Amino acid sequence: MCDAKILSQKGTSVVSRCSECQCIFIWHHNLILSFTPEQFIQFKNFTIDLEFSDHSFPFPDGQERVVMRTPVNDIQLTFTVDEWEDFHASMDEAIYMQEIYAMVEGGK
Repeated sequence: MCDAKILSQKGTSVVSRCSECQCIFIWHHNLILSFTPEQFIQFKNFTIDLEFSDHSFPFPDGQERVVMRTPVNDIQLTFTVDEWEDFHASMDEAIYMQEIYAMVEGGK
């Protein structure tokens, strides 16, 4: 596993980046999603288009959760409204932090 530095942490969502390979990781509960910088931006843009109210329904525990489909039909991600908001906030902050790191690292 890479030596990743945290770019953002909101609730249970953490976004980190490896300074060596530049991979971006989203850590959420028991999942780790890995992206190139370009894939991360594409993924973030994809999630922006998903409205919580349009893709959510009550789960057996009574909590409303959004269901985000993946390219693999048998794998879907779910988030409560708070987790969904934290997920987006952490990705937004991570992109901002990447821009800062790029300026600092470009100045070396």
